[in-house]
Amino acid sequence: MAKNVLMVVTNHTTITDDHKTGLWLEEFAVPYNVFKKNGFDVKVTSIEGGDVPLDPNSIEDHAEWKEAENELKHTSKVSSDDTNFDAIFLPGGHGTMFDFPENEVLQTLLTHYADQDKVVGSVCHGPAGLVNTKYSDGRSFVSGKKLTSFTDEEEKEMQLDAHMPFMLESKLRENGALFERGDKWSDHSVRDGRLITGQNPQSSQSTAEKVVEALQ
Repeated sequence: MAKNVLMVVTNHTTITDDHKTGLWLEEFAVPYNVFKKNGFDVKVTSIEGGDVPLDPNSIEDHAEWKEAENELKHTSKVSSDDTNFDAIFLPGGHGTMFDFPENEVLQTLLTHYADQDKVVGSVCHGPAGLVNTKYSDGRSFVSGKKLTSFTDEEEKEMQLDAHMPFMLESKLRENGALFERGDKWSDHSVRDGRLITGQNPQSSQSTAEKVVEALQ
């Protein structure tokens, strides 16, 4: 039986009136290709369903990303029935900071994957989806776990810190995560058991490869 992965992406498009956001393409396309190359079945969903907006700064013309991009044109809306996958993977983009943390369906799903000790993968701002995730007994999912995400330093360097609903690294630390950071804008991914996280777009490949290792 082929392994199967549920990917959940953002639909949120706006940081400020003059700063558009969305999904960061590399953080979706590179893991998608890694999963497909390893023979995995991939279902692509988004918070609202439909056509997924891309962060304008992330759009690059890579021939090998075309199949992945096509998957973003007609996504199904993430459902609390999406429980029968071997892993769930959350790509980033600043949009996730706005529509991942409070989305009840996503949080219900993440609780299921946490309780079942299934593989949970995420990269860059994708771990915004994990800040409020709890086991069904109420414990924080990230507490006591080694992980990483887009760092506060990287956020400040992009000059978007003032516009974020919270600082991701700081929030994860507040919730008990054992945060590990690499050099800014460098490939850094962390595996703690069945939880795999990556720091930034540059970490997309290594994060996905660690998900593959965990599933195999």
